[in-house]
Amino acid sequence: MTILATFAAGVVFGLALAAPPGPMNAIIAEESVLRGWVAGFKAGLGAMTADAVFFLLALAGAVAFVRRVPRVQDAMFLVGGVLMLYFAYGAVRDARRQFRAVSVPESRGFSKAFVLSLSNPYQILFWLTVGVGLLTPGRVDVLAYASEMLEGLVVVETGHPALLVGLFGGITCWIVGFPAALTAAESRTERLAPVVAYGSAVVLAGFGAYFLLDVLLR
Repeated sequence: MTILATFAAGVVFGLALAAPPGPMNAIIAEESVLRGWVAGFKAGLGAMTADAVFFLLALAGAVAFVRRVPRVQDAMFLVGGVLMLYFAYGAVRDARRQFRAVSVPESRGFSKAFVLSLSNPYQILFWLTVGVGLLTPGRVDVLAYASEMLEGLVVVETGHPALLVGLFGGITCWIVGFPAALTAAESRTERLAPVVAYGSAVVLAGFGAYFLLDVLLR
């Protein structure tokens, strides 16, 4: 029961990391509606690969080093902000092309998402905080805070392999399902493609400007 609860908690954490609106989902959305499900999935796979890199760095202790050196965090945030603005420009450029025409360049979704994820402040902050907690061995009685009668009912073991499998399982569910939903919607109207592309550009530009200003005005 404990292992099952730990796995389920990992899935929830994985979805919580992958699902919120942000620059990664903006890229996945753009790739999905302009180039199809495979391109959207590849973009999501790029983001998940970056999470795997952060996971390995956390195991090696590199994440703890970044936590202790704010300047390193600032540099990563600046790079992330610049990349978001650059990819926002790319989204606008692609939106102006004919939908899925020959003129639409081949997908670079994996590399775009992977590089951007490595400097994405949200993913960095997740692994500096929640991610480190998930990797630290321990036990969390989830429902004990609600009522003494529920103590021991749902116990999650942090640092357990089941938690990590669930985490990446939740991310996988999102990067498979989200592009599929967008592709299904696109099959009903081609007008969705430029709308999503322009919307992705707005999201990327907004986050990019926010992170740049956040660092520069500190």
